[in-house]
Amino acid sequence: MVGRWPGGRGGGMPPEERLRARVRLWQGAGWDDRGVSVIDHLVYAVPDLGGAAERFERSTGVRPAYGGAHTGMGTHNALVSFGDSYLELIAPDPDQPEPDRPRPFGIDDLAGRSRLVTFAVRPSPGESIGALVERAREAGFDPGDPVSMSRLRPDGVELHWRLTFPSGEGDGLIPFVIDWGDTENPSRTAPGGVGLVALRSAHPDPRAIDRARAALGFVDPVGFGDVAMIEATVRGPAGETTL
Repeated sequence: MVGRWPGGRGGGMPPEERLRARVRLWQGAGWDDRGVSVIDHLVYAVPDLGGAAERFERSTGVRPAYGGAHTGMGTHNALVSFGDSYLELIAPDPDQPEPDRPRPFGIDDLAGRSRLVTFAVRPSPGESIGALVERAREAGFDPGDPVSMSRLRPDGVELHWRLTFPSGEGDGLIPFVIDWGDTENPSRTAPGGVGLVALRSAHPDPRAIDRARAALGFVDPVGFGDVAMIEATVRGPAGETTL
């Protein structure tokens, strides 16, 4: 669910008509129902992983499980499942040396505050990340070249995936792409019991965001806002919280 940001303008168009317009945009980008990408996970950047996991547990009743370290990137994460997608809490890893480049997702600039920074989509079943990237380029948006990554879970299982690194374009509202290949998606192994109630986003130029999303096969209307914003509401057995 993506709605108009509170206080923003919806362009004077009824929500249903706006959605139909965006579906036409998606179809015009060359996608059909076999090429729909879906949300893989949300990225929540936090200054301290343990503290953020404790606060999330107090709010929802479910504690994210430690996922592991991203060796060389100076980060580690914890995960909680929404069922078919998941939330990634990512933070500086105090057990790693300072990386030789900035940590991803603006983690070095959090200034002690947690925030939802972006999200990832995955290709439709049977489609590779390479094919999705090429189709997006043909539709006018270049998500970047896929790169291979891996990490070890605490139980010793090594996970492998490919992704396009977020460029920062679109202020986090344009998703990056991830493909788990033969690796089991973390949404199936992370603690469950939490649902994604809503994902809302707003931008000063929502049409530009819509075009890029449509090129990726992802249709979810963006509202107008004076500044770029993205937030998610999640609900667990103990309550609801907004990230």
